[in-house]
Amino acid sequence: MTSKSLSIKTAKEPANNPEIIKVPESTDQVACDGGHPALGHPLTYYRFDGADYVECGYCDRRFVRRK
Repeated sequence: MTSKSLSIKTAKEPANNPEIIKVPESTDQVACDGGHPALGHPLTYYRFDGADYVECGYCDRRFVRRK
């Protein structure tokens, strides 16, 4: 997986609207650790498998492929 710049948008009310992270359209897989070393969660990997977005099962972050 190659690293490219990401646009990060944080929700105004994180409890109701989880963070949305936009990734390049060519991205096939993303990893999520909750974003904070002490308060995060185990590192997990998600594949898009043809979908436009995936959501983390721990923190509900949404990774969206840019079009």
